[in-house]
Amino acid sequence: MISRAIRQTLATTLVMFAATACFAKNTQPSVGSGLAGAGCCGTLILIPLMFTVLSIALLVWVARDAKSRGMDSAILWMLLVFFLNLLGLLIYILARPQGNMVPCPNCGNRRLQASVRCPHCGIGR
Repeated sequence: MISRAIRQTLATTLVMFAATACFAKNTQPSVGSGLAGAGCCGTLILIPLMFTVLSIALLVWVARDAKSRGMDSAILWMLLVFFLNLLGLLIYILARPQGNMVPCPNCGNRRLQASVRCPHCGIGR
């Protein structure tokens, strides 16, 4: 005799095969289904691409901001933002030195008003 588990497996396989055969037989390719497939595929490509571009833009901004604020650990902050994305950006914004950014009289780059020396050119006030 055939066990109950084997009969259930055979019945499930037969039902799935019959449903697939009927569906494949009755569906005709149309322009609408082709456009819908292309739209879904385009969306699945566009969303990760936009996420990657946003991540790169955040990394560049964090590096520039950390350098202009005179932070020596800009690469570590970039790694934090790279791995944690928006959470890392929030941590960076809360932990970075606060203050007004003013142009350096010597090189023209932005620096913290309270800093003794410009992080770009090294000239003091």
